[in-house]
Amino acid sequence: LMQLRRPTPPAEPPPWRPWRVLDNLWEPVWDDSPSHRYLTTLYLTLTLSGLSVVVIIKNLRPKQLRGHLRSWGVAVQRVTRTVMEIERKTFHLCGLLVPLVYQLMLDLRYTHAQCAKLCWAITIGGWSADLMRLYVPFVRHHFPMQALLREHELDRLCGACYFSLGCTLSITLFPPAIACTSIIFVVLGDMSAALIGVSFGRDMCVVKLGREGKKSLEGSAAMFTVCFVLGCSIFSAVHLCEYAVFLGALAATLTELYEPFGVNDNLTVPVISALMLTWGFVRIENCDGAGSEALLWDPTAGPNSKPGGG
Repeated sequence: LMQLRRPTPPAEPPPWRPWRVLDNLWEPVWDDSPSHRYLTTLYLTLTLSGLSVVVIIKNLRPKQLRGHLRSWGVAVQRVTRTVMEIERKTFHLCGLLVPLVYQLMLDLRYTHAQCAKLCWAITIGGWSADLMRLYVPFVRHHFPMQALLREHELDRLCGACYFSLGCTLSITLFPPAIACTSIIFVVLGDMSAALIGVSFGRDMCVVKLGREGKKSLEGSAAMFTVCFVLGCSIFSAVHLCEYAVFLGALAATLTELYEPFGVNDNLTVPVISALMLTWGFVRIENCDGAGSEALLWDPTAGPNSKPGGG
């Protein structure tokens, strides 16, 4: 006897979750994108080098640091300001921990969405703490990092808040390799521009640049060079990467120089440079032997899922 079976009702579609869209946004289409192992090693090297510089600077006496600066050709009248800038900027090297931790989380099979959620939680916490510093007298008088704030940051949000938001937006909106590169641009590129500009600005070219004419050609050239070299190192396995990296480094330099819309460059540099890197890799996608591999590898793949890179 034939048994009549009740037709199985169609399964209900799973509820739409915006974060799940990010998990499948980039697929591993090409084989010569930067490998997880290569990127992790590179970020680890940069981070350890940066933290080593912090330790060395902190252990130098002010007199020793001034002596080193004079021996490197810094004018006597600029030594004091350069020392202050070094002490402030070396703390920014801790920002190199962001791409390193992000890459390690991907290696440990955390999804892109999980990493983005963590970034948003940290950013919201940081902004809340800084807003309390501004509007709650007790917090303002006992804020632990008061000495690191610039004079104009005493009555407004500090640069760390904008840096956190810039990193979070880049990590949320862009593929991992591009997001990490844009964060490295703002950490090392901006530091290079500040230190070279303060130490040697307008020595060779007396041109006032920037919105208020306070920036120098030497500082901007240093930032572009650092960003371009680091970008080419990160995407060394990608054919014609120089094209996209040039655009990203140029965008980062011009954004730091002119601060469009008056927004803090710690926010705008990573977002705009990541956008230009993305556009550059898309432009070379159809070239012979090239592709936007750096954009399209799967952030949830394992550390050995890519044979290329380094």
